[in-house]
Amino acid sequence: MITTRTHNELEDVLLYPKAPGVREPYLVIHGNNQNITVLNPGKNGDEYNKTYGHFHKWQGVETYTCLYGQGLLIMQRNDENGEAKEFKVVTLTKGKQVEVPAGFGHALVNISKEYLVALDNTPNNTAHNYDPVKLKRGFAYYIVEKKGEIAFDQNRNYAVRTQITSE
Repeated sequence: MITTRTHNELEDVLLYPKAPGVREPYLVIHGNNQNITVLNPGKNGDEYNKTYGHFHKWQGVETYTCLYGQGLLIMQRNDENGEAKEFKVVTLTKGKQVEVPAGFGHALVNISKEYLVALDNTPNNTAHNYDPVKLKRGFAYYIVEKKGEIAFDQNRNYAVRTQITSE
């Protein structure tokens, strides 16, 4: 099965939902206990193209492997009130594997002018939980371009400013 996300479906979590952007931001090819996500290059306004982002309703570790392109995997752990406790950024390049710890929400961000393609090992019978991301209109930071550089814009829907860590 293949699922395609449209710009309209991504508006819930974009910094500027009505800014011009990528018409079909990404697609997911669902396989047997694995998925391949293909993100188109481009930006939605100044924000780099990304996946919607989600948490899991299961407490397992998920592994992402970058198959092609360059991007970021952002990961966030929330407290019981939905405020971000941790915000991690990992750079993805071809061949890199990253584990998403149990309890962390996550999204992929394409920061290049080429496709970003990643494989994950999420069990297909596992429900994604999009509600915490939708409620706050995204994760704690938006990944944007400012003066030709990658920058982080704070999501003002979070009361607590979380420090960004990188791997």
